Amino acid sequence: MKRIVFIMAVLFASSCAELQQIADEAMQNQNVLSNADISTGLKQALSQGVEDGVQNLAKENGFLANDLVKIMLPEELTKLENTLRRVGLGSLADEGVKMLNRAAEDAVAEATPVFLNAIQNLTINDAKNILMGTDVAATNYLKAQTQNELYQRFQPIIENSFTEVGADQVWANLINRYNQIPLTQNVNPNLTDYVTQEALKGVFVMVEIEEKQIRERIGMRKTELMKKVFALQD
Repeated sequence: MKRIVFIMAVLFASSCAELQQIADEAMQNQNVLSNADISTGLKQALSQGVEDGVQNLAKENGFLANDLVKIMLPEELTKLENTLRRVGLGSLADEGVKMLNRAAEDAVAEATPVFLNAIQNLTINDAKNILMGTDVAATNYLKAQTQNELYQRFQPIIENSFTEVGADQVWANLINRYNQIPLTQNVNPNLTDYVTQEALKGVFVMVEIEEKQIRERIGMRKTELMKKVFALQD
């Protein structure tokens, strides 16, 4: 009788071990993400970064009130600004800076559809490289895929914005006035190109900030799939 009980106990223990192994394997399989899952999770993260980071720039004062991306005068106009302030024309310099930032704010609304198109074209290979890459790998991907197109979209909008608000004339007058001051070196910068380049920099600064937050802070991952995907790089 004891022998029968012992055999049954061994069989029971063996069955429990097998059941536990099956349960463990099932749990592991639940946590395994397919390539498609990883790709989708990365797309969600990139879309979130664009929506949260870039769209705020398109609002009034999106650039002007954000010290991280505020567009200041180009280096060659620093002397102009200092001179204007020295002779009591600081308000003109402030208005000029404001117009540069307003033009950038007008343009960046064009960034979102360009980014979203690049995100949809993300391959599974791209997704894996981004996930396990540096903390700015997604930003670098978007920059490589969109920078040229964004410049082409931003530039005419900024140029038109300057014209609509009279910024081109304001700056022409300021520059002419400065160039007439004795002992100053004449300046004639291409402000449209300058603001376009600065607007692009600002866009990617904000995307980079959002990417780092998603990578570093679980609370920034707004979908369950994003949480699972980025858990792989934690």
